[in-house]
Amino acid sequence: MLTPIRNQSRPIGMFDSGFGGLTVARAVIDLLPDQDLVYFGDTGRYPYGPRPQEEVRAFSLQIARYLRRKYRIKLLVVACNTASAAALAALRRELDIPVVGVIDPGLRAATTVTRTGRVGVIGTVGTIGSGAYEQALTAMTGTGGANGVPTGPGDAPGTRLSTAACPGLVEFVERGETGGESVTLLVRRLLAPLIEARVDTLLLGCTHYPYLARVLSDVMGREVVLVSSADETAFEVRDLLVEDRNPGRVGRHTFVSSGDSGVFETIGRRLFGAELVGAVEHRWDTETWD
Repeated sequence: MLTPIRNQSRPIGMFDSGFGGLTVARAVIDLLPDQDLVYFGDTGRYPYGPRPQEEVRAFSLQIARYLRRKYRIKLLVVACNTASAAALAALRRELDIPVVGVIDPGLRAATTVTRTGRVGVIGTVGTIGSGAYEQALTAMTGTGGANGVPTGPGDAPGTRLSTAACPGLVEFVERGETGGESVTLLVRRLLAPLIEARVDTLLLGCTHYPYLARVLSDVMGREVVLVSSADETAFEVRDLLVEDRNPGRVGRHTFVSSGDSGVFETIGRRLFGAELVGAVEHRWDTETWD
């Protein structure tokens, strides 16, 4: 259990490979409007999903050091499932501030809402290949639960996970394409095994995927509940900052991109909202934070 912190003068730090983590940023800002927040989208190096875990871990540590030293963040949110799977433990070992990931909060929510215990999880190749959700369920229940094997007694007894890697979906979102025939055809093909598994709950194991919620729901059927980790992660952040609130204050929000800041702002405003203005550009080849 992480200890609540008190440091109103410092911002929350958050990062993702690109735009997906803006779903988490939106949830945190809506829940904690008095808090300052710095969001880093590593668009110069996305997508993370196909990259080796060691490389994603190195990127994550580099971003964390940058946010810690330049913005003096008081809390880090890893708003990327791939980075959470690859780097959460390393970040917690290195940093002297709380680090919150998105895997555990999302899984807890999914195991709470499922009616039959059949939970589907979709994510990037890196996230699904890491086995992070199976490991998280094992830690939660004390036994297995992957791909149709029921778990034993615990917080989510009888939960069965069916997982599916979804290469290509992140790239659609990063281009601002969240609907249309091409997206629907790909989603239908990728999610076919989960439809066959008759899951009643679909955990969106990538923070980009909520932007595709309409297509995902249409393909899976309206009886299947979609679960995003964004709100649950925001609740965890709120609990950490319960002693660090200033009602009535309006927080400041800074958005940083390692790619083209103009492109980031244009697509980001479409996905996040009009508040995303004045994106800061940070190039890794001109400044190093190691």
